[in-house]
Amino acid sequence: MRWFIISSMLGLGLLFNFSTWTMAEDLRAIALEAREKKAALIEKARREAQTAKKEARESQNRILSDKIALKTAVSELKKQNTILDKEIKALEKTRNELATREKKLASQLEETDAVVRELSGFVRSNAKDLEAHLKQSLQSALAPDRGKFLQAVANQSKFPGMDDIRKMEDLLFEEITKSGEVRVEHGPIVNRSGEETSGDILLLGNFSAAYRLSNETGFLIYSDTSERFFALSKLPSSRIAKKIKQYLAGQSEDVPIDISRGGALRQLTHNLSLREQIKKGGPIVWPILGIGVLALFIIIERLSYLLRMRVNADGLMQNVSDLALKQDWQGCINICTQLKKKPIPKVLLAGINFRTTSREDMENALQEAILSEIPRLERFLSTLGMLAAIAPLLGLLGTVTGMINTFQVITHFGTGDPRMMSGGISEALVTTMLGLTVAIPIMLCHTLLSRTVENQIGQMEEKSVAFVNTVFKTRNSQ
Repeated sequence: MRWFIISSMLGLGLLFNFSTWTMAEDLRAIALEAREKKAALIEKARREAQTAKKEARESQNRILSDKIALKTAVSELKKQNTILDKEIKALEKTRNELATREKKLASQLEETDAVVRELSGFVRSNAKDLEAHLKQSLQSALAPDRGKFLQAVANQSKFPGMDDIRKMEDLLFEEITKSGEVRVEHGPIVNRSGEETSGDILLLGNFSAAYRLSNETGFLIYSDTSERFFALSKLPSSRIAKKIKQYLAGQSEDVPIDISRGGALRQLTHNLSLREQIKKGGPIVWPILGIGVLALFIIIERLSYLLRMRVNADGLMQNVSDLALKQDWQGCINICTQLKKKPIPKVLLAGINFRTTSREDMENALQEAILSEIPRLERFLSTLGMLAAIAPLLGLLGTVTGMINTFQVITHFGTGDPRMMSGGISEALVTTMLGLTVAIPIMLCHTLLSRTVENQIGQMEEKSVAFVNTVFKTRNSQ
């Protein structure tokens, strides 16, 4: 830079010198002025050169100081980089350790979470079971809201805590204790008229319950839907009601209990009387009942007739034989005449009247007398047998009619509602039951009456043969 300025100044000086050489004397002044300017320019150039040198030195010093600072900074950065490398390695190691620990903790968390979920599920499952058990428990009728907190636990709307578990434990042990007790409490019930009232309630564990009001005593049915006691619509027998009253009064050590937890009591309300069952049998029931009534009259009439016709045949035959051996025929006639309305004496009387005839004629006379008595003895027995055969056939007819009605209902309405088919099925079953119920006693009575008649006929034949033998014995002895 400096040399450039110097050369520039020299070029200008030469230019001015050349001008002065060419211009004459009048240009001397200009030359002097130019010389002065040249000197000024040189001085200015020198000053600028010095300034430039100074600036260059300063710039060089600054560059050197910056270089040293940069070297120092680079050294410091290298040191910091080394430290940072160490720190990075330490952090990488820490990160790896934390990642390994994180995996371990995640595994432990999964195991713990699984245990917690399993425990929570177990608690919720037990809460549901306990809630269902409490709803079905007779004890809830006297404390209906005791298991209300179980709904939140069972429905997963609340995480079960230790307080909930303790409450569940206390409630379960309370239920166990009360379900094993027999106690009397005063509480609300719904009577048979559907009105809510209060009375003495006898709780027999969790099996059954009975009540005592001012005007009646009976059993209670528990409804798990409303958690209330309802009086059984049908009162128990007087003997059972008396037992309950005595037990409540402390006068008895035993009391009737339904171990089926209300099943047997509900069945009791559905048991129909004979009259109610007959009404469900349809029109075929009435002929069956008519057969039963007719058969009853026949059986009564036959029983009374056969009882009136009974006689001590052995004693009678012994007396007649003794008198016949003595040839006291009038005495024989008198004995038989006293009992002439009965078959055996009447047959013997016929034999006495033919005592002087031949054996064959006497036997024919006796056989004729026996045959004349048989129709009166067997009267209505064939009718009774016929009724015994007709009754189950009518029952079968009612069964067929009821099944036809049932299938007609199925054809029109389908099988969606079983109650619509119950009428035809009831008719089918009731008529069969009633037909067999009528036929079996009729058949039994017919058999017994036929057996009795056969015995009577056998006795008549036996005594007739004995009388013939006695008569001809007396003839041979003469």
